[in-house]
Amino acid sequence: MTTTLRPAEPLQQNPDGTRSRRYQVCVNSRPVGTVHLGTHPVFGDAVARIMTLRIDEPDRRRGRGTVAALAAEEVARGWGCRRIEAAVPADSGTALALATALGYVVRNRNLTKPLGDIPPALPEGSAARPMTDTEFGPWVARAQRDYARHWTERGVPEAEARAKAVDDHVVLLPGSRATEGMLFSVLEHRGDAVGTLWLSVTGEHAYVFNVETDPAHRGRGHGRSLMLLAEAQAVAAGKRAIGLNVFAGNAPAERLYDSLGYSATEFSVYKALL
Repeated sequence: MTTTLRPAEPLQQNPDGTRSRRYQVCVNSRPVGTVHLGTHPVFGDAVARIMTLRIDEPDRRRGRGTVAALAAEEVARGWGCRRIEAAVPADSGTALALATALGYVVRNRNLTKPLGDIPPALPEGSAARPMTDTEFGPWVARAQRDYARHWTERGVPEAEARAKAVDDHVVLLPGSRATEGMLFSVLEHRGDAVGTLWLSVTGEHAYVFNVETDPAHRGRGHGRSLMLLAEAQAVAAGKRAIGLNVFAGNAPAERLYDSLGYSATEFSVYKALL
């Protein structure tokens, strides 16, 4: 039997500048699933995204998904893409296993944690204060550099990573430090500044955009204190859950989040198209 992709619509030119197309997955011309393929709204036409890949239940576990994913890669190559990405739900072990078998690499995972009604207390000697205007400028510059570095270490060309870091901050912080719903804090321990936190309380759930312990103070539990601070601020803002992103390979951060009760909701994977 032959598994192929059949276009289900003309190539779409979308308002955000991306292009996309839906396909039927067919076995000897019989539809058995769908693929929605597009280009990336941030990284541009050089990067493709498998936005959805679904095989109907009766035809699963027969290799249809593998062939469909490989066929989508061929379409992306035909579009001139040099990288392809996908988001895999954390509760779909089969999808993650398929992606890994096809050579996709986990870049990062999204985590979430439900919150109670009582904000957690900081350890003795630790206290938080708002970040000052004087501190904010250098912090933003450092945060953008570190954010871009995380992306370049995980397959994104340096120029694209730098542009993404700048663009993301422009979109998220139109009012700079005064942007509504964005909280910037400095954690102090016995009078010394030991770390910083950027927390958003704008949506239904709180979201940690950046948390960093000063290099000179790492390994002393301040990362855990910063996360407790994030949860306390989220509870104070009336949020019932908190989320964040962690890049793959950041073992200390992954262990910390796991120990605090965060669970994965989605994996982001990528693969170079040679």
